Amino acid sequence: MQKTLFITLLLLSFSCSWAQEKTTDSTKTSKAKSKNIDFNIMPYISYNRTLDFMFGAIPMMMYKTDQTDTISPKSLSGLTAIYTTNKSYFVCSFNKWHFNEDKWRAQLFAMTGNQNSQFFMDDFDAPTFYDYSTKTTLISVSLLRKIFKSFYGGLGYTYAHYDTTYQDDIQPASTSHTNGLQTILLYDTRDAIYYPTKGNKIRARWISYPEWFGNEVNANKIISEYNSYFSVRNKTDVIAARFAGKFGLGNIAFEQQVTIGNDDIRGYSEGKYRGDGLMAIQGEYRYNFHKRMGVVGFAGVATIYGSDTPSFDWKLYPGAGVGYRYRAFKNEKFNVGLDGAVGKGDWGIYFRIGEAF
Repeated sequence: MQKTLFITLLLLSFSCSWAQEKTTDSTKTSKAKSKNIDFNIMPYISYNRTLDFMFGAIPMMMYKTDQTDTISPKSLSGLTAIYTTNKSYFVCSFNKWHFNEDKWRAQLFAMTGNQNSQFFMDDFDAPTFYDYSTKTTLISVSLLRKIFKSFYGGLGYTYAHYDTTYQDDIQPASTSHTNGLQTILLYDTRDAIYYPTKGNKIRARWISYPEWFGNEVNANKIISEYNSYFSVRNKTDVIAARFAGKFGLGNIAFEQQVTIGNDDIRGYSEGKYRGDGLMAIQGEYRYNFHKRMGVVGFAGVATIYGSDTPSFDWKLYPGAGVGYRYRAFKNEKFNVGLDGAVGKGDWGIYFRIGEAF
């Protein structure tokens, strides 16, 4: 399900960490080892045009799955708990693991929550937004294996359960679940996972929802991305470029549709432009004026198809904005921050865990 979660006008963060000691020989003096775990908690208060005021906390940690592995990047695990004044809530767990000299990569995401949001309809004399509420439970897992050099392949599975009701019964209430099977291809030449300064990331996912796997109707989605990174200003700053395509094929349910906004084109938070598929291009300049701080500027354009409002299809929707970055972990280049962006008759505030892409 496409979620519109644009958060944070105020970000308060603090971090704490610990070091572990290990005795290598009873006849030798113990020596302090570099810490294996970086731990960080980020409380926040925010406002969103759809969800109103939000507050919560995001504890997370970075760590080595094997301290003897000097090639794999650190893994990342965290929790997110959010409550909004429009009575929405979200609790989720996110995990990214790297094993065996980065020959294996795994992800696990689990979420439950209730989103009180809105969508746009023009089927009547007075086109307007209508509220809807969706209770969602979602679990997604994937596993990738390096095939050769920078090329990975793997499989994934996603289960989602939706219970949706609409304002004024504008559409019938629905309860549904989906079981998605993923085939994943990844080409990754980035010099760093969490803050690349050069290289490319090309990823394609085919997600199938076959009837024989417990789905009510057959549907397929293709989700693709092509990110490229260039180091500039004596390797201090980064220029990043991205193409993203999300293509719905077959019977795409309301909850499975995509909405312009979030990472692909920032600047849209009303949930107005919704359809079966989306394409977007954008560029970003990442200016690092301090060892642990920086600012970004970005701009892009998107289009959609398969909208319930046909006049929205294949139009251009630009977005542009600026943001602030702060290095969350002392021993790892991993940023958190705030983005503010404007779009076509819309705007958004975004809380970042890591970069947009």
